[in-house]
Amino acid sequence: MNINKQEIVESICYTELVYERINKKLNIKFSKKEIENYILSILKETDVFFFAKIGKNYYVTNTENNIRITINSNTFRIITVDRIK
Repeated sequence: MNINKQEIVESICYTELVYERINKKLNIKFSKKEIENYILSILKETDVFFFAKIGKNYYVTNTENNIRITINSNTFRIITVDRIK
């Protein structure tokens, strides 16, 4: 399956609740703009090899930052961001 990384990067969006969820899960206190910039930089620096589509979601795993980003594949909304161990 081909994953269009550029489309994901250009179409990414957020809900109000996801900002709080990201801060809580990553144990950070970023503003909305800081979160958006942080997620965007991770998406851009992560090789497409680490993008996976499982069911209705994309999972982007960045081992350098120990983060996995979950994105809805239909709306391109960030669902959550988790620390990976």
